[in-house]
Amino acid sequence: MSERGLISGLPSTTNDLWQLNLWKVIKHASRVHGKTEVVSYRENQGGKTHRMNYSEVYKRVCSMSNALEGLGVKPGDIIAVLGWNDHRYYESYFSIPGIGAVLLELNNRLHVNELTYILKHSKAKALFFDDSLVETAEELAKNYRFDFTVIMGDKGLGKINTSLEKVYDYEKLVSENKGERDWKEIDEKSAATACYTSGTTGLPKGVLFSHRFHCLEAITYVHVARMDVDDVYMQTVPMFHANGWLLHLSSTMIGTKIVLPGKYSAKSLVEIMLREGVTVTAGVPTIFNEVVKVLDGMEERPRLNVKAVIAGSTPSISLIKKMMDYGITPIHVYGYTEGNFVTYNHMKRELKALNEEEKLKYLQKQGLPVWLVEFKVVNPESKEELPWDGKSVGEVWVRGVTAKEYYKDERTREYFTGDWFRPGDTGSIDAFGYFSFFDRSKDLIKSGGEWISSVDLENYLFSHPYVSEATVIGIPHPKWEERPLAVVVVKPDFKGIPEEKLEEELKSHLLKRFAKWQIPDKIVFVNEIPKTSVGKIDKKVLKQKFKDFYH
Repeated sequence: MSERGLISGLPSTTNDLWQLNLWKVIKHASRVHGKTEVVSYRENQGGKTHRMNYSEVYKRVCSMSNALEGLGVKPGDIIAVLGWNDHRYYESYFSIPGIGAVLLELNNRLHVNELTYILKHSKAKALFFDDSLVETAEELAKNYRFDFTVIMGDKGLGKINTSLEKVYDYEKLVSENKGERDWKEIDEKSAATACYTSGTTGLPKGVLFSHRFHCLEAITYVHVARMDVDDVYMQTVPMFHANGWLLHLSSTMIGTKIVLPGKYSAKSLVEIMLREGVTVTAGVPTIFNEVVKVLDGMEERPRLNVKAVIAGSTPSISLIKKMMDYGITPIHVYGYTEGNFVTYNHMKRELKALNEEEKLKYLQKQGLPVWLVEFKVVNPESKEELPWDGKSVGEVWVRGVTAKEYYKDERTREYFTGDWFRPGDTGSIDAFGYFSFFDRSKDLIKSGGEWISSVDLENYLFSHPYVSEATVIGIPHPKWEERPLAVVVVKPDFKGIPEEKLEEELKSHLLKRFAKWQIPDKIVFVNEIPKTSVGKIDKKVLKQKFKDFYH
């Protein structure tokens, strides 16, 4: 309940006992949009392309739910899934929660030790795993005892060598169980999925998401992504990352064709986009940077018509321009594991008269709060809300259809105040209601008592034609407490330029926008910048590597 209390008025005459359940989403799609395609690519996992429709997927979901009950899975049991973006993972979003159990999304890029911690903390009953991840599943089973495991793939269990005990074949379970089901209503406040943060600042923290959360958010994201039944949606965001950003559920609700690219590369994404006529997708800026590079290298450069939800970090103006040159329209959103999207960037009517340069600056903003949340920035000391003037920078506070606590984790006290969630970000809101992310609190650089935004520096570095990737970190300095250090990957065409010349050029570029004291004292050139398990730049690794650089 909200800290503000609850008023009970005159009872309604609507059927509010009708529960929002995930199984109803796929059942509706099968009845109303039964012939619409669900395409699943598995070539990179040694499989084939599967072309099904919603009607066929629904039967498979029914079969797997029946199979799970036969294996002794009960409401409230947690079932872990370790896989790629294919039809079997997609089906699991309905089959596991459909019997009241919880789908635990395991990030297949995490170290086995972190995955083992998540399994032990959640007390997962069973593991579904892709047949390309057998070795990882076996490593997990050495340190954690599953009641049973299920292998997902095209090869069949008979062609897989594994030391795992009590392992079942996904496809055999589907074929041996009825493709119809008399579903039971589930309390919509029950957990449907479990997602753990990537653990970049300590052990992973878990959040349990309800059926109600999924259904309300998915409906909202139809609007955020400007989706329609005529669209073709490609699930680029890993399904283990913050519920895959839920757009696969939005697509199912409205009967959009879904394309699941499996374990992909930027090259395969572009090929699939062109082959399937993709019109909606989503991902972090890193992915779209790579997609643009592939498009740049094509002999005949295509003109696409794609709406791209982009989040995870602020895209540079140069990336936005490049995307738009190819017909990819960015829809910038802001969110986090604990709440998925909380802002979205649509251009308000009163802003459409702006010139192109001003519009680009607005497209870079994180945007307007979604109706499901209350959003504010506060003075971190007084906790008073700051004005919407575009200048007052404060700490982000959010409440609404988001997490209210972590699952069995004392760190709840650190991140939650009453029913407000404090993600540790800073920013401002302008007079039109648009939120601009300033920086993660932990990534702000305090130099000589003054704050410097690493994000602003990064975005301006990105606008230089030499730069392929860039990040800025604050590291200890004997005189100024902290100083910024830039870490840059140069585009291949410019790697022959001496580093001192590159550094001189990039510093001159930064001085066009920033005061001398704000720009990095040094620019380090590398071949690759480390990324986290969800594709974000891993500043923690860089800060550790360069912690003594200025000493």
